[in-house]
Amino acid sequence: MLGHYAFADILVFIGYGLVLLGSGWLFNRQNRSANDYFLGGNSIPMWMVAISVLATSQSAATFLGGPDQGYRNDLTYLSTNIGAFIAAFFVAIFLIPRFYQQKVYTVYELLEQRFGARAKRLAGLMYLFGRVFASGARLYMAALAVAMILFGNIDASSVITATLIITVCGLVYTVYGGIRTVIYSDVLQAVIYVGAAIAVIIVLYNAIPASFGDIIAALQNPAPGETSKLRLINTDMDFTNSGVFSLFSVLTGFVLLNIAAFGLDQDMTQRVLTCRNAKEGSKAMLMSVVMVIPVMLLFLVIGLLLYIYYQRPDIMASGLSDGPVPSFAGKPVTIFMYYVLTEIPSGVRGLVTIGILAAALSTLNSGLNSMASVLVQDLYRPWREGKHNKTDDGHYVKAGRWAMVLVASALGFMACLCYYWQQYTNMPLLQFALGVMVFSYSGLLGVYFVTLFSTRGSQRSVIIALIVGFLVPLSMQPYVIHTVLPSQWHFELGFTWQLVIGTAISTVICALGNTTAEPKN
Repeated sequence: MLGHYAFADILVFIGYGLVLLGSGWLFNRQNRSANDYFLGGNSIPMWMVAISVLATSQSAATFLGGPDQGYRNDLTYLSTNIGAFIAAFFVAIFLIPRFYQQKVYTVYELLEQRFGARAKRLAGLMYLFGRVFASGARLYMAALAVAMILFGNIDASSVITATLIITVCGLVYTVYGGIRTVIYSDVLQAVIYVGAAIAVIIVLYNAIPASFGDIIAALQNPAPGETSKLRLINTDMDFTNSGVFSLFSVLTGFVLLNIAAFGLDQDMTQRVLTCRNAKEGSKAMLMSVVMVIPVMLLFLVIGLLLYIYYQRPDIMASGLSDGPVPSFAGKPVTIFMYYVLTEIPSGVRGLVTIGILAAALSTLNSGLNSMASVLVQDLYRPWREGKHNKTDDGHYVKAGRWAMVLVASALGFMACLCYYWQQYTNMPLLQFALGVMVFSYSGLLGVYFVTLFSTRGSQRSVIIALIVGFLVPLSMQPYVIHTVLPSQWHFELGFTWQLVIGTAISTVICALGNTTAEPKN
């Protein structure tokens, strides 16, 4: 299993294992109430929450896909942070104060107070459905990378074993400590995977026989007729997947995407709700947006340096006219994964391995607690309190732990399913992982816009809006279009534009309802 690792790599693994054991023992503590378990007693420091939100927004997909974006394209991905800032201010002004005022455990409880319990349950189920698919796919991508590095193959047994390793580590690490442990571990894991990225940049930079100025000049002039790889803003009007990072897309679809991620996705919002008050929660969220820029830039810089390393033989003096076709065991892989598998020095390979694990654990741990909170607070607790007059709060802490086990099993199963699913489809898994949350976000955005800015809507219109918000982006997926429409009607629409259209339609549908027309039950 570790035969292709050097002694330095083994030392890195041992060090990481000791860190996990020590931090797990330190962070895991008994929780006396559901508020402690799911909201950390509203006592988590603002700076830690900010790093946790940052770590939650990153994943193994970012660790592997960020360098590929820099290698194949430019820096326009950074411009998406413009949309993130706009969204963060929106959420800080209109949503976070409402959440703290109503003292909610999950963001979907806000709907119950306006439209009744059924609306809350459906919104929670919509989130859970999208999160199982999205987080399961991200877990699979991490497991695939870990299987390549640890076992030297991507056989089913190796990928499933890697999935189990990541899932069990994440579950054991967080099941007793709750959200407090998740946030503390997020800080630790963020330091590890950022450190791994910096180490790769140092190694790559030292491997390129050119000065900093020469590298910048080569990136500014990559090839005749090509735009600079240092371009930050793309002003093209492109509505396909190639144009999702254009300025127009950033100011529309990415604003909506980030409003949903920061304010309507329990995976992110739960961290903000652990602060002492709404003001600190808002500051933590805005701070995380600021911090994500340099972190995102690190992974893009890895891709830019890989471009010089593989695509500029005039600088590398390699005599090769073209870069490699990255593949492993006959399967295409990202250029960064190819570099890790074939050329990265000993020691750094071990650091990259634990970096991928750290990114995967950070995302997995966040999903475990947030999904457990929705299962317990939005679904199980109302059902139990309807059957019993009074239940000890400690019961819901135990329920939260069992919910974590259930969620971990679901995510692990989904990740394993993705292995076999990918064998029979040509759709990129990363596209699936990114796009599936749009299905949930469209309806949620429409419902919450109506809730915040009007007195319209009803329980029935909320339910219809959530369902239609799911179906509209689904109908625009390539595998649906190619199956249903004749070839002359085929089209390609980027996921940001799918989100804009789905949100607009679900907003109109939700607003058609009348609040006083139906009972809240």
